Amino acid sequence: MTAAPLPGLEDLGDIAGASVLVRADFNVPLRSGEIADDLRIRAGVPTIGWLRGRGASVVVCAHLGRPGGRPDPAWSVEPVRARLNGLVEGVELLENLRFDPGEEADDPAFTDGLIEGCDFYVNDAFGVSHRPHASIVGPPRFLPSAAGRLLAREVEVLGGMRHPPRRPFVAVLGGSKVSDKLGAIEALLEVVDTLVVGGAMCFTFLKARGHAVGSSRCEDAMVERCRALLDSGADIRLPHDIVALGPGGRLGRPDDAGEVRHTGPDLGDGWVGADIGPGSAAAFGDVILDAGTVFWNGPMGVFEDPRFAAGTGAVAAAAAETRAYTVVGGGDSGAALAGLGLAGEVDHVSTGGGASLELIEKGDLCGLAALRGAPNAR
Repeated sequence: MTAAPLPGLEDLGDIAGASVLVRADFNVPLRSGEIADDLRIRAGVPTIGWLRGRGASVVVCAHLGRPGGRPDPAWSVEPVRARLNGLVEGVELLENLRFDPGEEADDPAFTDGLIEGCDFYVNDAFGVSHRPHASIVGPPRFLPSAAGRLLAREVEVLGGMRHPPRRPFVAVLGGSKVSDKLGAIEALLEVVDTLVVGGAMCFTFLKARGHAVGSSRCEDAMVERCRALLDSGADIRLPHDIVALGPGGRLGRPDDAGEVRHTGPDLGDGWVGADIGPGSAAAFGDVILDAGTVFWNGPMGVFEDPRFAAGTGAVAAAAAETRAYTVVGGGDSGAALAGLGLAGEVDHVSTGGGASLELIEKGDLCGLAALRGAPNAR
């Protein structure tokens, strides 16, 4: 069943002189208190500018980091506020929503305080629209609401992954845990022609194929589920070679003296698989280059450590080079692409990692359902 359309900014009607609460996703990376990448702030400007241009006063709310429901100066939005004010004048940004436990608990009292004095609500925070938090699902219960430009675009693009524009459709999944992505894997297998699996999650699949995975991250409870997927007849590509770290080595420490070895798919005791090998990287790249549509979510290895970044770099390069319609599902894969200067070489980089997967899996998010239930959308 296709979900009803989301109310858009134009559906708010005349907003001149009104106060609009905008939920943005300004969860930007910080280094020593400075913004390392302001992409998410810049991505929110079109919606804020549209509202301001039509005479509305805009109050923006957002979260930053995981302060645990209490004020923490390390997670103050002050750097974000300064950058936002440099991009759009006359916009108020509230302090970090997650300083109050009522945000993540969807506390009605927190929602009441948030919307006090506001006439309309706009959700432009796709990256957290799968979270039933007060600022996401609360305001549409009371205020005329709409999807911002960024949110609407994300839904359009990622919703389209269920009906890919061109074939063959290739999905490339990486990251740590199969259990986090099993629902998305099963949903993707209904529509993709080929599923490529890398990252730490590949070791659960490799174990299901009878390979020894050493001390690599492996979810033993998921092995049978992975075996069933592999035996289903679906075209699932796994790495056939691995870059591994020897016993006693430490991941994420490039200066570590631990032994790094290029091996086949079987690892000895104490060895940790940390990246796909060069043969697998080349094979995965070929699949991407031959595709008509590509969806990539999750790195191929511990790419923050330069010893284990080559696999992710190869996939990023192929995603940039392919003539396929290419969507990168945010999170670490988006960060890797940006770090290589390739973000502008793909068709769409999502601002939401988990949200993008959940939208593909379920076809809806709680934040989207909330907008469709707003007073102006009923």
